[in-house]
Amino acid sequence: MSLSRKRRKELNRLRSSAEELWGDQQRVLAEANAVARDASRALGNLTREEFVPRVRSSYDSYVRPGVDQARGAIERTVGNALGSVLSIGDIANDARVRRAVGRISPRAVAVVEKNRGPGVGTYLAIGTAVVVAAGVAYAVWQTFRADDELWVADDEPTPTAAPPTAAPSAAPPA
Repeated sequence: MSLSRKRRKELNRLRSSAEELWGDQQRVLAEANAVARDASRALGNLTREEFVPRVRSSYDSYVRPGVDQARGAIERTVGNALGSVLSIGDIANDARVRRAVGRISPRAVAVVEKNRGPGVGTYLAIGTAVVVAAGVAYAVWQTFRADDELWVADDEPTPTAAPPTAAPSAAPPA
């Protein structure tokens, strides 16, 4: 393909303009990356020095007293209920109480057989173990799976000095 001298000069000017534009874009991107790094560093410092202490002091003054109060109330309530249930069970199994109830009404004393199989607590523990195992398996899977789309090339391609030219193609043998 033969180009006129005027077209060749025009192509050379366009090529040099494109290379100059490419260089300008690379400088702008480098400056933008530097500004982004500085902004990220400043934001990290601001977060560490201003935001975290404020959140921590707000948590300590507003949230923690309520949480501690609620935890204490729950512990007292559960403790009282559990203590009452255990006391009733101890009283019901006491031989003196059984004899006293048997004097009042012989039919009122029922022999309670102990359950010999897994109870509700066993099934809850198994279910919790299965959920925890599934969560750990999911976390491990997320950690080790391949995320090819997250990787970005560090180097940008550089433009070539000469435009691509079409090579004459030979006809394939028949």
